[in-house]
Amino acid sequence: MSLEIRSPQNDRVKEVARLLRDAGMRRETGLIVVEGTRELVRAIENGWVPHEIYVDLDRAGEGARALALGSEERGVRVYRCVSTAFDKMSYRENPDGVLAVGPAVGRTLVDLRLAENALVLVAEKVEKPGNLGALLRTADGAGVDAVIVCNGGTDLGNPNLVRASIGTLFYLPIAAVASGAAVGWLRDRRVRIVTTEPEADLLYTSADLTGPVAIVVGSEDEGLSEEWRREADLRVHIPMRGKNDSLNVSVAAAVLLYEAVRQRAAV
Repeated sequence: MSLEIRSPQNDRVKEVARLLRDAGMRRETGLIVVEGTRELVRAIENGWVPHEIYVDLDRAGEGARALALGSEERGVRVYRCVSTAFDKMSYRENPDGVLAVGPAVGRTLVDLRLAENALVLVAEKVEKPGNLGALLRTADGAGVDAVIVCNGGTDLGNPNLVRASIGTLFYLPIAAVASGAAVGWLRDRRVRIVTTEPEADLLYTSADLTGPVAIVVGSEDEGLSEEWRREADLRVHIPMRGKNDSLNVSVAAAVLLYEAVRQRAAV
């Protein structure tokens, strides 16, 4: 590793630090930052090619060192950093000594491919990166064909989303679009729209979730927009026996997705 950074005032350090914290810069440059050995390994294994890697050899374990060395052999620029410089770029309390800069992720609706009996997750207005990351992990666990993020306040390059998804972001087909575009795309492919609404009459276990289905969930505070409610083929509810009227969005999605998995396995 011939490239070295010895000062936290280095221009590269400042640029990476800004990229981490500035969504506008991520949109403008088309770049994101991925930190952590596990996240980077999963990203690279699924075709993500970093432009440059930064490694703190005082912290980096064997896995991080091997990742950096292997990337360097493939032509990726690798910078060896002193800890003070790495800390200025890192967004973690206990960094493991490796992060990378590379292209933003996400596809267009045209790029998404659905199976014959497709299972799709749509998340509308989910602003918290942790919730969106948990949704992606749940979707991956349930084997969904695609995730569509609509009208969200979290861009797909948000470092907290990258971390919360534990790398799922890089191998799950995902597109971020307006709700109207998503509705039209699903209609064109004859995918039934199932919304989760506390006031719906139909219990989720009584709904037919086989065949091409898109399960649509919204934020806990605002719920789904009128557009999705109007377009729903089925409106279902999850029973709430306590005083709260809704579950965390990632939990609600898990309940519905795994009910769909159960029903499909029984067919």
